[in-house]
Amino acid sequence: MTDSHVWLITGAGRGMGVDIAQAALAAGHQVVATARDAAKAAAAVGEHANLLTVALDVTDPDSVDAAVHAATDRFGRIDVLVNNAGNFQPGFFEEVSPAQFRAQMETNFFGPLAVTRAVLPVMRRQRSGHVVTITSTAGIVSGPFGSAYGASKFALEGWTESLRDEVARFGIRVTAVEPGFFRTELLVEGSSTIWPELSIDDYAQATEQTIAAWKSMNGQQSGDPARLAANLVTVVALDEAPARWVAGADAVDGIRRKGETLIDQAGALLDLSTGLDHDAEDPTTPAP
Repeated sequence: MTDSHVWLITGAGRGMGVDIAQAALAAGHQVVATARDAAKAAAAVGEHANLLTVALDVTDPDSVDAAVHAATDRFGRIDVLVNNAGNFQPGFFEEVSPAQFRAQMETNFFGPLAVTRAVLPVMRRQRSGHVVTITSTAGIVSGPFGSAYGASKFALEGWTESLRDEVARFGIRVTAVEPGFFRTELLVEGSSTIWPELSIDDYAQATEQTIAAWKSMNGQQSGDPARLAANLVTVVALDEAPARWVAGADAVDGIRRKGETLIDQAGALLDLSTGLDHDAEDPTTPAP
């Protein structure tokens, strides 16, 4: 890979994708900024000689293939793929309709898979490339009101771990990015956030309070997406690509605590967890 790379970024019509596109351009790279509406991506990112804006819907395989072909037709290669497109489907599990849950998985999980599947043949031919997937702290630490979103991000984490080892032989690097709370449009109602369709009396009060709390956070998040974007360009340029890049002090704290919790849970019931092999000594057999 040369010093100047070709970046293909999904979800670059708003939010963090715009900042990532602008940071890559500022660093001297060539950028394919994609969004469902290419004109929106062009307006958001701004004019630049090294910019190509293309329509791409991550849930539409034909749209994905067309965007990848447009990128290679213009620049001849794709060096960095940033799977950034996604949305937020909060809600208690029973109040998130089956259709909403499936839609969350289609956009946040199967969407990145489809784009990566289309880009990997290009990178394999090059014997180089870097797949960067924006997951979330919620891909490591989930909680109430986040079952659908957490499931989609946990799935990305597992897929990314496997993919990293599968494609390393071709010179392709893979990194998952876990941002904490950043001041993007993720919590903008009608934009990236979709509230639950169903209503159950037992959850009603908690749902109302939680939605109000989420709405109050919009525009108050501590993280600066422009700084994340600039640091992501630096991360991609590292000689050794990290398996994960945890972005934000809140994310670092939350994931560290989750790691400690997992260690505690692994050792909590050792008398029941170990000694389960076929040839293990039966603890109920009296000693001779």
